[in-house]
Amino acid sequence: MNERKTEDIVEGRLRKNGYYQPGSGITVEKQKSDSPRIQKMLDTASKKGPGVGMPEFLIRASAFPNFIIVIECKADPRKHESATRDKYGTHAVDGVLLYASHLAKDFDVLAIAVSGEDEKSLRISHFLHLQGTDKAVDWLEAREIVSFIDYYEAFIHSDAKFRQDYNALLDYSRSLNNELQARKVTEAERGFLISGILIALQNEAFLKSYQVQRTAKQLAASLLATIRAEFDGADILQDRRDDLNQAFSFISHSPALLDDRDFFVSLIRGIDENINIFMRTHEYYDTIGQFYVEFLRYANNDKGLGIVLTPHHVAELFAELADVNKDSVVFDNCCGTSGLLIAAMKAMIIDAGPDKAIQKRIKEHQLYGIEFQPKIYALAVSNMILHGDGKTNIYRGDCFTDASHVVSKNRPTVGLLNPTYKNKTAKDDREELEFVLNNLDCITQGGKSVAIVPITCATAPSGAISTWKETILSRHTLEAVMSMPVELFHNSKTTVVTCIMVFTAYRPHPKGKKTWFGYWRDDGFIKSKHRGRTDKNDQWSRIKKIWVNAYRNRDVIDGFSVMREVGARDEWCAEAYLSTNYGDIDSTMLSNAVKRHVIGKIMKRYEDPTDNEVNQDV
Repeated sequence: MNERKTEDIVEGRLRKNGYYQPGSGITVEKQKSDSPRIQKMLDTASKKGPGVGMPEFLIRASAFPNFIIVIECKADPRKHESATRDKYGTHAVDGVLLYASHLAKDFDVLAIAVSGEDEKSLRISHFLHLQGTDKAVDWLEAREIVSFIDYYEAFIHSDAKFRQDYNALLDYSRSLNNELQARKVTEAERGFLISGILIALQNEAFLKSYQVQRTAKQLAASLLATIRAEFDGADILQDRRDDLNQAFSFISHSPALLDDRDFFVSLIRGIDENINIFMRTHEYYDTIGQFYVEFLRYANNDKGLGIVLTPHHVAELFAELADVNKDSVVFDNCCGTSGLLIAAMKAMIIDAGPDKAIQKRIKEHQLYGIEFQPKIYALAVSNMILHGDGKTNIYRGDCFTDASHVVSKNRPTVGLLNPTYKNKTAKDDREELEFVLNNLDCITQGGKSVAIVPITCATAPSGAISTWKETILSRHTLEAVMSMPVELFHNSKTTVVTCIMVFTAYRPHPKGKKTWFGYWRDDGFIKSKHRGRTDKNDQWSRIKKIWVNAYRNRDVIDGFSVMREVGARDEWCAEAYLSTNYGDIDSTMLSNAVKRHVIGKIMKRYEDPTDNEVNQDV
């Protein structure tokens, strides 16, 4: 067999896709590199032991200096990949992964393995090895070699790249939080300071001028003037603009900013280089909410400030469960920092494709929210402006009195909400299901409403919750309920156990109809120090696909899902109806379960020593 034939096929495809086009800024090298930085890493990457590694192709582009493509070819398709991936000299996948492991010390690496001497036998595998990580991940199930820019676009929007950038964002947020805390900027002010600077950085004049302001006072004045100008251009009512401007007014008299111009400038530059880059790469992510929660993580009064951030992956799950598309009109009557609306916006924009007119219509006329708390409202509006919402249909008010006015012109087809959770000690707090009913009553007949609420809303057999369940069923249909991970809101320092409920609006729940119940307790996220719950092991994409397909098909799966006819006084959760196969339980499983339970209780006691219920259990 002749490996040169394989290389010729690859080179032909590279030429076809513009890799050799003059002026492209792309450099294609064979076996060795003119870059000392790259060659140094290959000097010890021989596939046969100590020595220089010589991959068939090394490809880089001047526009993306930290991204590199490495290609390894083999003539025999039977030598494409070994079972152990350690036959570096004889197998294409094994060899290219070895090269990638060396190059990943300084680069994000796309590793491509190609085998076969003709088009019919050709095999192509793609792997992504991110800079500083231990190993590559399988990537792009494709038998083609595409253009450099297509590879790069797929890379920067990949789950792996998101996790890498998200972890970097968390590291930055922690260091920024520590610095602002040391400078006596309060927890609440930190969130507004970040969002205000991000809004101002969208303004080209401010972006070009902030570093040349002579004094900190002038810089503060410029920052506030730019924020106000952006609010003026967002078509917000005057009284609401006054409220927003008031929320950011502390900037004009903050000692931390006014006493140190160099720090002020450095702060803005750091936010531009770290947060702005993240937001440009990963659009439609509730970055403001993430930072606000991070800042409040160390506060003593965070629960009283009303933020329980819907995790990003759950917000996007909501959009899928509700079948959000470019024609949807979405309403969140308890919108918080607008995380659910931003996730819906992302799904709608993707469905709209490149049509700018539809994208503009979506942002101006198809996303509505209400927030009661003035400070959170200011963050919600800021968040929507940062995501290109040209009209900002976020309203401050009480959803029980103002919702009908908000949606009177454009009746929503989809409702999404994570309502305020009732405080056990506050007698006047509304029940969570009241918010759910309010949301349902605002959307069109046949529309979908998706809510995440405490599991007690599903299990209470009597009392106020049962009454609200009965009222809901008299007007709307309960389609599905999914039990969520126990520590889903760990990042918001909230231990409440939750479930997702899905309803169809204005169709009374039919007698005899069965509701689908899913046991969605494991989303693959794990807790780690300083990062909270993250998808560290890359499990979420696979798990979400299983969840959503099972929900859409109403699959009945042992130990996972069930169909049951229920009424207001029945339990609305999978645990009540799933059968347990006790024959599969052995002493080791039981022992481990007890250990996990005890450790979990101890950890909760450590996190919140004032929780009397946990102390009593421990």
